[in-house]
Amino acid sequence: MKAASRRPVVIIGAGPVGVMAGLLLARHGVRSLLLERHRDIYPLPRAVVVDDEIRRILQSAGVHEEFAALARPAPGLRLLDAGRRVIAEFPRSMHGHHGFPQTSMFDQPELERLLRDALARRPECELWSGVEVVSVTQSVTQSVARDTDGPNDPTGPVRVTLRRDGSDEEEHLWADAVLGCDGAGSLTRDAIGAVWEDLHFEESWRVIDVRTSRPVRTWEGAEQICSPTRPATFMRVSEDRYRWEFRLADDHNLEGPDGWERLRELVAPWVDLPPDASPGNDFEVVRQAQYTFRARLADRWRSGRVFLLGDAAHLTPPFVGQGLCAGLRDAQNLTWKLARVLQRGAREGLLDTYERERKPHARHVIRVAVAVGWAMTGGQDRGAAFRRAVVGTACRIPGVTAAVGRDLSPALTAGPLVRRRPRLTGRMLAGTFCPQPWVRHDGRRVRLDDVLGESFAVLTAVPPTAQMTAVATALGAPTIRVDDLGDDGTLAGWLARGRADAVLLRPDRVVMDTVPAGTSDFTDTVAWAPLLHTARHTADARPA
Repeated sequence: MKAASRRPVVIIGAGPVGVMAGLLLARHGVRSLLLERHRDIYPLPRAVVVDDEIRRILQSAGVHEEFAALARPAPGLRLLDAGRRVIAEFPRSMHGHHGFPQTSMFDQPELERLLRDALARRPECELWSGVEVVSVTQSVTQSVARDTDGPNDPTGPVRVTLRRDGSDEEEHLWADAVLGCDGAGSLTRDAIGAVWEDLHFEESWRVIDVRTSRPVRTWEGAEQICSPTRPATFMRVSEDRYRWEFRLADDHNLEGPDGWERLRELVAPWVDLPPDASPGNDFEVVRQAQYTFRARLADRWRSGRVFLLGDAAHLTPPFVGQGLCAGLRDAQNLTWKLARVLQRGAREGLLDTYERERKPHARHVIRVAVAVGWAMTGGQDRGAAFRRAVVGTACRIPGVTAAVGRDLSPALTAGPLVRRRPRLTGRMLAGTFCPQPWVRHDGRRVRLDDVLGESFAVLTAVPPTAQMTAVATALGAPTIRVDDLGDDGTLAGWLARGRADAVLLRPDRVVMDTVPAGTSDFTDTVAWAPLLHTARHTADARPA
């Protein structure tokens, strides 16, 4: 087995995506150094919603119980017309496919503090605050004289040049990889020569966060007001915290006495503020900011060992609440692959699958958000009213609202780690997530992922065959019979519907390969085994 590298992975940006990447790398035993230009977390609210897939990622980072204490599950989304009549409702379950509520509201500073505290407990992670990264340079010297994988072959370690707060002196450090989690104005994106692809959405919105003890008229979920003249979004974030988003002109001032009166008129459908009221303890404006919502996608996400994650790679309008979610999915997808390359000598081509899998997924989510934005709030032309009418009619068709919810996180597209051939039995599961029910383990009731561990896993409904055992041994993966888990039948039913006797799960719990029903072997080891380098490390692998 290849010895672990002594150079750290450098993560530029210690927001939620960067810190999550550090925590997930630590889970695989990889050292990381986080560089953050700010001294502390940003104290004002920004992102306010995550889905059940993200809750599962928080579980893998070991912080889901702390997050549950500060999160508020929400029942879903309603589309309302200008008179606040319901056009359509998208309900969300309290126990989704991943084992958590499908929608959870939260305060981003609280999440960031929770993640920072977890980072401080990991000896593999180090955070440098008050540091400005000046440049990122990929070495041009070939450092790995083995398998080549194409244009993204490694070209040696990455040099990061930085300045500490208050100093003009430049320092240099070397990294085995650099993760650019440095936001929409990413220096890392410029360093790899990536440019934005415009997905044709740009609108100016005012975001207003309020803390109030006054009675607020709300159904507890998110509301999207579909109006050609005054579209808006409203949601309750926590016990006394609320958010409004209005499409307003840049010069629509909400400051001062006149601004307070305009704000009072804006929020009147939800909360009554007397004409003689003024900002105070019972209605505190925590933050208001003008944002330009954009839809953009970086044309490349990787150069050698330098990667883009989060807002550095993609920008999405907030209409379906997937901005932060997309960045945390990036971290989950990349970190286990990078750890496999650094710790176990997997081929560099494994890292190419990061952009190949995540970019189409991010593009899909952005398009869904843009579609919601244009169909429900976009434009003041005749077509806007027609689009709202069509969407309202479509959403009354049975099954449409459930399908829209599922499509926010579709199956990964086909590739070396996702071998999808729909006409062959068992292949419909490839690229999808394994469900996570409650199971029994060592006499305790736990979630499935707590039994599977942090690496690959074989989940089977039949006695393991010799080939299943060989694959599991080569990957150091546990082989688990679903009949032994004591769940509610979710796993056996899932395998049966997918016409599979067994599945091979990746560390991110995506199905990589299947044993079709009535057969004995995984079908695509020839595709993924060389990429993971398992063929050359079978002797080193240890069964779990």
